[in-house]
Amino acid sequence: MKKKFDFRWLFDTGGMPSAHSATVSSLATATGLYYGFNTLPFLIVLIVCLITMFDAAGVRRHFGRQATILNQMLDDFYSKGFTPERRVKELLGHTPFEVFAGALTGVLVATLFCG
Repeated sequence: MKKKFDFRWLFDTGGMPSAHSATVSSLATATGLYYGFNTLPFLIVLIVCLITMFDAAGVRRHFGRQATILNQMLDDFYSKGFTPERRVKELLGHTPFEVFAGALTGVLVATLFCG
């Protein structure tokens, strides 16, 4: 069986590492390195960073779990002869490890390029 590379996963939600976490942690690190870690600009970016990572690991992950249940319900309807609607996307959020890996990636990239 020959596998093909699917470019869609580069622009899709979910996966390892979290691109959201990598982006915002890189921004926070670069801001801290440039302005200092005890400044208002760093604090603002840090708050946005933490909110984004919480959303990636929390809220969006729960939506993904709900999508799994909805898809199971659609499968049940289909097995009883009903025609289901399109399946909903299940991989919406990240595991805490994926968020941590994304954050670490962002900090390392910002440190390498801005430090």
